[in-house]
Amino acid sequence: MIRFGVIGAGRIGKVHSATIDVNPKAKLAYITDAMPQAASDLAAKYGAKVASVDEIMKAKDVDAVLIGSPTGFHAEQIQAASNAGKSIMCEKPVSMKVSTIEETLKVVDKNKSTLMIGFNRRFDPNFAELEKIIRRGDIGAVEMCTVISRDPSPPPAEYVKGSGGIFADMMIHDFDMARFLVGEEFVVVSALGAALVDKAIGEAGDADTAAVQMQTASSKIAVITNSRRATYGYDQRMEVHGSKGMVHAKNIHNTTVEVLSDKGYRADPIQNFFLERYGAAYANELNAFITAVETGNRDPKPNGFDGLQAQKLAEAATQSWKTGKPVKVA
Repeated sequence: MIRFGVIGAGRIGKVHSATIDVNPKAKLAYITDAMPQAASDLAAKYGAKVASVDEIMKAKDVDAVLIGSPTGFHAEQIQAASNAGKSIMCEKPVSMKVSTIEETLKVVDKNKSTLMIGFNRRFDPNFAELEKIIRRGDIGAVEMCTVISRDPSPPPAEYVKGSGGIFADMMIHDFDMARFLVGEEFVVVSALGAALVDKAIGEAGDADTAAVQMQTASSKIAVITNSRRATYGYDQRMEVHGSKGMVHAKNIHNTTVEVLSDKGYRADPIQNFFLERYGAAYANELNAFITAVETGNRDPKPNGFDGLQAQKLAEAATQSWKTGKPVKVA
């Protein structure tokens, strides 16, 4: 039985707590949150105890720590959990600074800790199947990967001031997916960005519309486009083209019902919220972590290195956008 201490009782904390509760190999032992009432409400729902972060780290009846706190706390909490001998599941990103991630991974490596980073999209059934098809060689050698990600509406301009920017906050998932699908590291990044949705986001120093081109040392190409606005729902599509063919994953609609008439072709809208679209991915992700801890797998994927590489690409894209020049990635 893997006993969990959950840090963060917000949306992600609630999603992960529900998965822990229904997994017979896991138990929700403690919950903490900066908002005491949120922690109390979630703890009461699942029969857990409310505790401080420090108490969770010291608790002998905690095997694993799930970190769903704000990004600014991730690195220090990973290090604390590692030093306390806990297994760690942390939401992305590890940190907004590559140097901080590198220091954090040194602690994890020194303690031989189990660390998994929450790039949940790898566990989406559709995208996971797409990756299996690629690895199986069905489309031959990968040549180009295209990732489209568009949110239904932008966040408040105040949010972006502390988000790290669109490349680190939103596109970081797509950087990880491009690495996951192509199977190689990208060595050069070229980015464009604009504030076309909300000029207040631009005034806050961020973009709400962005595009990135990346290339590997073997010349494979990835193209990622992001927008903070999609009037038709949560747009999540991927395509990989290879020497023998192409594989792609389309959006998921509310239902599969389609109406065809002399007025045209009509289908239900696509799903509108990330928790709805990636509900199965979040559950699959955490269940994979639980299995890894139970079986002694100290290197479940995506791991700390994956978190580091995604942040390197986010920093390179941000620099490229601001300078207007391609940026090489170490």
